[in-house]
Amino acid sequence: MAHYFSIVSALLCAIFSLSHAHANGNSTFYNPILPGFHPDPSCIFVPEWDNTFFCASSSFNAFPGIPIHASKDLQNWKLIGHVLNRREQLPRLAETNRSTSGIWAPAIRFHDNNFYLVTTLVDDDRAADDPSRWDNVIFNAKNPYDPLSWSKAVHFNFVGYDTSPFWDSDGTVYMTGAHAWRVFPGIQQTEVNLETGETGDWVTIWNGTGGTAPEGPHIYHKDDYYYLIAAEGGTGLLHMVTMARSKSINGPYDSNTANPVLTNANTTNYFQTLGHADLFQDANNNWWCVALSTRSGPEYLNYPMGRETIMTPVTWNKGDFPQFSTVNGEMSGWPFPPPNLNIGGSGPFIDQGDVIDFEPGSSLPAHFTHWRFPIAESYQVSPSGHNDTLRLNPSNLNLTALNGNYAGPSGQSFVGRRQQDTLFTYSVDMDFLPNSIEAEAGVTVFLTQNHHFDMGVVMLPANSSTGPFPGTNRTLSGDHSAPIPHFRFRGISYTAVPEPAIVPVPESWQNDTLHLEIKASNMTHYTFSAGPAHAKSQMRALIDVSNAAVSWGFTGMYPTHSFQ
Repeated sequence: MAHYFSIVSALLCAIFSLSHAHANGNSTFYNPILPGFHPDPSCIFVPEWDNTFFCASSSFNAFPGIPIHASKDLQNWKLIGHVLNRREQLPRLAETNRSTSGIWAPAIRFHDNNFYLVTTLVDDDRAADDPSRWDNVIFNAKNPYDPLSWSKAVHFNFVGYDTSPFWDSDGTVYMTGAHAWRVFPGIQQTEVNLETGETGDWVTIWNGTGGTAPEGPHIYHKDDYYYLIAAEGGTGLLHMVTMARSKSINGPYDSNTANPVLTNANTTNYFQTLGHADLFQDANNNWWCVALSTRSGPEYLNYPMGRETIMTPVTWNKGDFPQFSTVNGEMSGWPFPPPNLNIGGSGPFIDQGDVIDFEPGSSLPAHFTHWRFPIAESYQVSPSGHNDTLRLNPSNLNLTALNGNYAGPSGQSFVGRRQQDTLFTYSVDMDFLPNSIEAEAGVTVFLTQNHHFDMGVVMLPANSSTGPFPGTNRTLSGDHSAPIPHFRFRGISYTAVPEPAIVPVPESWQNDTLHLEIKASNMTHYTFSAGPAHAKSQMRALIDVSNAAVSWGFTGMYPTHSFQ
């Protein structure tokens, strides 16, 4: 059995968002610069590549993984591809357990005409002091626009995460990382061979300022000092950026007396949880900082887009620690380069919405995402006899999958895209004729396998209904146990979710293409609606649900479609 999504209208509308107004070359810009699920940013400026800025971000269990965005003007950011784009590069991504596992905190750097991406594949189901929990890896590429240019993973030993490379002036390469806070809290460092993964002995170079979980380290050399940046305070409302410096790469490192250098903790600012920062310069030697943040306000209840990438200008005078501008939605900073949209790569600019028809000969858009590795045969664009559709074959597992969330070798039929705006409408036209009990296809608001809201069309006995479809009248006749198609809403989360809503599909709609819609019409709630695709006036809202149950953890929301 297969089902078809035709004319997907995944319209993420910038009705209310701080992420899409651009300043046409002046020094005003709007945060977040990478809206939606783009945490743990790391950015570089590469003059050798036509004065281009490149930014990497975490992807956890999403595949393709480790998205790379590029810009030539710091205003227009384009998805140019993904570092992790083939199963052979890092097969273990298929096996990690728990929704908080996967790719954590990439660090991107450019040296000697090579791009390097260092990151950690985490199996969060294992103990913090278990070396197999932390798989630290190195990727490299000559051409970041070419997916095949990114190498297979080179592994190196480190019982920790958030690893980042640094080249000293004598050519020695160092790796810094954070030890699991339950084991030896602090920032560790060693020499490393980036080609073989061979390391020396790891030593602690800084223990932070006393905040929880010192992590996210990067090293910079300026004015005869080695500067160490880190994140502390955990990933919630106490998250902050701290710094230390030393005359020697091996320390000791002295804390900045002005720490934390960047935080919105204990403020009423809309942008909270600031941390995990990286620093880079532009062509005029002006300094900038990127960091993660949530648009949650201090209430920290409604932030379904999760942790996003913000940017702020930095003043770094000779011999001093840098000074960071307070992060707000509207920012003033150093003069931008002139607007320039001449960027290669396979993906869209970050502020583009979608109207996708799945034309014959096309493929899944570069910004569409699976959960772990997909089964390629389960996704067909415009199959024979069904032009302008995406066909999904069923998976045996639902979106929650097995205990611990490992999907197994058969995978899950799932494809989606990041929510990037506070207000949006996501809709699909779907042809689906279930012929067995519990066969289901539909749309979902998906954060992780433990946090999602689903509205599907499912075959169930007629007496399964909790009521008639809103706005319709239906009197059941005949065998009440006979299976008929139903709309079913279900939610799963660590917090309270509504009871399932199960209503029969009106008879006049049952042989028709259905239009399924998820809409965020305010900052706190989603509305799930359905109707016949040929008569949008008959659309009916099935349920309104708070997004608090999917505002959690490390990742961000995917409005998406799935099949089981």
